[in-house]
Amino acid sequence: MSEISLRRARSIIRGILNKGREMELKPLSVVVLDSGGHVKAFEREDDAAPGRFAIAHGKAYGAIMLGMAGRAQMARAEQQAYFMAAVNGVYGGQVIPVPGGVLVRDKQNRIVGAIGVTGDSSENDAEAAIAGIEGVGLTAEA
Repeated sequence: MSEISLRRARSIIRGILNKGREMELKPLSVVVLDSGGHVKAFEREDDAAPGRFAIAHGKAYGAIMLGMAGRAQMARAEQQAYFMAAVNGVYGGQVIPVPGGVLVRDKQNRIVGAIGVTGDSSENDAEAAIAGIEGVGLTAEA
């Protein structure tokens, strides 16, 4: 498997939203990107702010384009702000370097996509993403 199927993407989203309800998080928005950075699936819960797609996308897009999950991007931004500023210039301001951008790996440890979750704290977003990814038998790198 080199990509996340639509069926698996929907299952990941369902798992993330279920985890969000279990954790009593604010309404979440979730995007699934394939390994090329293209949107595979997106859902925004009722009452989630309408601008959340761009945030979820930015978290996932940075992860897939850099091959670096949100937590690692945030650390890099704190250590080398100029690097992340340059990256955002290259990618037209689309990268949001915070937790909640999670790489998805298959059983052979290949990156098959990325998930972006937004709506609650970045750490809670990442926790929900991990649950959804692991719930379908894939590995999450947050």
